Amino acid sequence: PNAKKTKVEKIDDSHFAVSVKEPPIQGMANLAIIKVFAEYFGVAPSSVKIVSGFTSRQKIIEIV
Repeated sequence: PNAKKTKVEKIDDSHFAVSVKEPPIQGMANLAIIKVFAEYFGVAPSSVKIVSGFTSRQKIIEIV
């Protein structure tokens, strides 16, 4: 949250480091993460879900 620019870095096959500009207020950063992953994987944002870690910097994301 509050990064200078939004980016996705692939660490390995199942781990990514994501930076978003949006602040962690009222779920704004989580929504930004969903949009970033949807764009990265070429799917609709409705196909990306935060499974756990809503209030944590470490999250488990599911793409269906």
